[in-house]
Amino acid sequence: MTDLNTLEAEVLAQVAAAGDLQALDAVRVAAVGKTGSISGLLKTLGAMSPDERKERGAAINALRDRVQSAITEKKAALEAAELDARLSRETLDLTLPGPYRRKGSVHPTMQVMDEMVSIFADMGFAVAEGPDIEDDFHNFTALNFPEKHPAREMHDTFFFEPKETGERMLLRTHTSPVQVRTMVSQKPPIRIIAPGRTYRCDSDATHTPMFHQVEGLVIDKGIHMGHLKWTLETFIARFFETDAVTTQFRPHHFPFTEPSAEMDVQCDRSGGEIKIGQGTSWLEILGCGMVHPNVLRACGIDPDEYQGFAFGMGVDRLGMLKYGMPDLRDMFASDSRWLAHYGFSGFAAPNAASGLS
Repeated sequence: MTDLNTLEAEVLAQVAAAGDLQALDAVRVAAVGKTGSISGLLKTLGAMSPDERKERGAAINALRDRVQSAITEKKAALEAAELDARLSRETLDLTLPGPYRRKGSVHPTMQVMDEMVSIFADMGFAVAEGPDIEDDFHNFTALNFPEKHPAREMHDTFFFEPKETGERMLLRTHTSPVQVRTMVSQKPPIRIIAPGRTYRCDSDATHTPMFHQVEGLVIDKGIHMGHLKWTLETFIARFFETDAVTTQFRPHHFPFTEPSAEMDVQCDRSGGEIKIGQGTSWLEILGCGMVHPNVLRACGIDPDEYQGFAFGMGVDRLGMLKYGMPDLRDMFASDSRWLAHYGFSGFAAPNAASGLS
């Protein structure tokens, strides 16, 4: 009959001597595995008398429990030692530069808007902002839109559900409501630009349901079309970074200006790209005009004492012209490859000293 004390001493000595997890697992299999030395003792209980089986079985089970407990403790100690060795071996120097990752960039729309703000700021314009969700008064009525004007209809404007009073809020179709809010809250002289998002039901290669505009407003005594023409021609020359800019103003109609005009710039369309300042073609850039007297009255300004001009242009479309982007919809597609190609460095803020682009 096997001496349990001797067997226990031998197995515990083997557990203590195990130098790694693989050696310890071999000791476990040899002792308490299906064919192990302690498991083999349990198979001998069937040939014993009931009294012997009871006494001997209890002793063998106790031995097995002590051996398994010793193996568990040794395993925990070996795992801790292995972890400490790995941590000391796999050190990380936090002072070293990290791996290269694709850096972010400034979206062309934001770049162009910053360029425009920089140019107009040098010309004495302040930046004004307003809400994207507007009411009918600020978006239409105060701007001299007739009651049945097509722009009020659903096919042009994103309207919300009517309120209990019947009033319908809407997503602003231009940033002109910012001009209205400025004229209502400030006394002339006024010289502002209003950059921001605008919304219209339209989508093709040169139109999107959401786009960006910059509108300008000047209100003072003695303002005339000559001031408007100089302001816009100066802006175009600085934006496209060329002195060879030729413009023409064509009569047009806007409810909020009288007289109204669209400004074209001379360009070259050959070679699959548009080059400003050369060629014999013309390209529409923006709409403008003298502020309508009815708009001044609606905002509490006496049109017999003050006059002004206003203009508006699409930020995204000017970016397409300047940087050669063929489709306006790509600017809102969130394609990382497109952004990597057309994006701008965040450390190169546009300014008059170091240049715009």
